[in-house]
Amino acid sequence: MLVMLPPSEGKTAARRGMPVDLDALSSPPLSPVRRKVAEALAEVSARDDALDVLGVGASLADEVARNASVLAQPAAPAKKVYSGVLYAAAGLDHLTPTGRARAAESVRIVSALWGVVTPEDVVPAYRLSMGTDLPGIGPLAPAWRAPLSEVLDPPAVGALVVDCRSAAYLAAWTPPRTADWVTVRVERELDGTRSVVSHNAKHARGVLTRHLLTRRGHAPKDAEHLARVARELVGGELLDVELTPARARGARVLTLVVA
Repeated sequence: MLVMLPPSEGKTAARRGMPVDLDALSSPPLSPVRRKVAEALAEVSARDDALDVLGVGASLADEVARNASVLAQPAAPAKKVYSGVLYAAAGLDHLTPTGRARAAESVRIVSALWGVVTPEDVVPAYRLSMGTDLPGIGPLAPAWRAPLSEVLDPPAVGALVVDCRSAAYLAAWTPPRTADWVTVRVERELDGTRSVVSHNAKHARGVLTRHLLTRRGHAPKDAEHLARVARELVGGELLDVELTPARARGARVLTLVVA
């Protein structure tokens, strides 16, 4: 099983520590691209028009300024750096040794800067989204597509891929056709009417991720098994769980219904 997560927009910067060691990160074949993207990001972030290029507002000026020395900034495990709603619910930094081992084996975080990392990879905080057209690199999703296929396709062949990524990060890697690919959708039910939600979606995906890492028993092997495991949350965090047939691109959809 692979659990694919997006990064969080909100990140907690390490206050002290050594900078990132690109050669020590998982998926070593990505190191050359990681360095190119990091150097391009640092160069752009030192420009007067950095906020416009990166598509962020003035309130994030300090984070963009920190990008200018991203390879020299203190680094921490990704499970501590990513600190948004999904990660708060997943609690990757608060797992038992067994849960940490499961997360290291199964959880992959797709990143505009690092390509893909595990929760244990040590990285600095940064500000960069996958939808950015980064000078010197170009649109990031296409730039990462081939490198990510090289490192993610082999473990995904014939495996269950539980995909919690947003659209921009989905564009950077599509699981091979032999994978049992399931995207996770979240809907709210109110007075008998369903609607897609965003903030609650991040929380629900985090809850599902934590359940997959902490429940007793074997990890799900296929989409049907995943749906049964997700239904263990009904009556608590969820109202219902639905699994739809495969779409044209090959993904099935697991819908988590919340109140």
